[in-house]
Amino acid sequence: MTIHLAQVSRRLAISAAVLVFAGAAAAADTIKLGVQGPFTGGSSSMGVSMRDGVRLAVEEINKAGGVMGRQIELIERDDEAKNERGVQIAQELISQKVTATVGYINTGVALASQRFYQEAKIPVMNNVATGSILTHQFDDQPENYIFRNAAHDSIQAPMIVEEAITRRKFKNVAILADSTNYGQLGREDLERALSLKGIKPVAVEKFNVKDVDMTAQLLKAKAAGAEVILTYAIGPELAQIANGMTKLGWKVPMIGSWTLSMANFIDNAGPGGEGARMPQTFIQAPTTPKRQAFIINYLKTFKPKNARIDSPVSAAQGYDSIYLLAAAINQAQSLEGPKIKAALEDLKTPVVGVVTTYNKPFTAKDHEAITANIPVFGEVKSGKVDYAYEEDQKKASEVRVKDATAKGALEVKTK
Repeated sequence: MTIHLAQVSRRLAISAAVLVFAGAAAAADTIKLGVQGPFTGGSSSMGVSMRDGVRLAVEEINKAGGVMGRQIELIERDDEAKNERGVQIAQELISQKVTATVGYINTGVALASQRFYQEAKIPVMNNVATGSILTHQFDDQPENYIFRNAAHDSIQAPMIVEEAITRRKFKNVAILADSTNYGQLGREDLERALSLKGIKPVAVEKFNVKDVDMTAQLLKAKAAGAEVILTYAIGPELAQIANGMTKLGWKVPMIGSWTLSMANFIDNAGPGGEGARMPQTFIQAPTTPKRQAFIINYLKTFKPKNARIDSPVSAAQGYDSIYLLAAAINQAQSLEGPKIKAALEDLKTPVVGVVTTYNKPFTAKDHEAITANIPVFGEVKSGKVDYAYEEDQKKASEVRVKDATAKGALEVKTK
């Protein structure tokens, strides 16, 4: 039988069309989730750790059959900790029809770009950024698509102040905070928490991201008689504070937000970082079977240097954020944003995470999964973060669930 060239061409065209259609159908069958964070630059230890925690959760879920019979597909984008880049990525991911987005490491980037998801009615699960206002940015609107499973600054600031003033009996307090939204909003939270104790800081100093000399700020704090430095910044600049004190031959304790646990603080500060303390939702220690499995799988999969997760908090919260979204999508049996939002606000089944067990973590009026009873205090010891107090390690061995009556959070004033 003779097959004419025209017939061959026609058959090839039909085959190609079938393959294209099949590929499109396969892509359509995935659940697209955006992952947005800084994977390069000074915030990258947080961003990469978060992304890897997210990847680990997705791999586990996909191996178990996915969600609604579909595999999860991640669309990852590096926002470089830049507000304008975050805005571009948000618009791109929305155009790619993501079902939801996880991430945001930097408060400023989140504030600049999560409004686009809000307008598109696509849920955002903030899993690292801690600015108190983040989940309240759209309180004036009838619906809110912004959620979080990280300890916001109105939890952390009172913890920091309680540690410095009540537990360690310091009276002369200096605050050093960077000039970003994260640093300045955190500084405001610290000042409010101090005022509730009747304390006014003896010095409040500001510095810019990438500053390498904190001598002027430290000399002012020292001259004012500071007994302790309270910080709100990220790892590289925090290391410059510790190194600056070493150069001056002046050593007072550093107590600050959770970012004092970043690898690029611990490594760059060296001995000067020893003893720094900070609130932590997760410390790299196998205190529960779930945590042990997570740590083993993370180290085996990503092989971080010295078997230490660069930012354990970011990794754990990234991991948990995916399981929270998966539970909501499964409950909603839908990829529509409003239905997923409604499911998140009324999750019927507890989600066992590595930070905590999330038992009805959200309501229509409360989009914060973490309450003040969950974080513990970490301390830099011999180049890694360990529990500052024995009772905190014991507390971490227990299953801690959200407690709506947990005290310690400041009243958040929204704009």
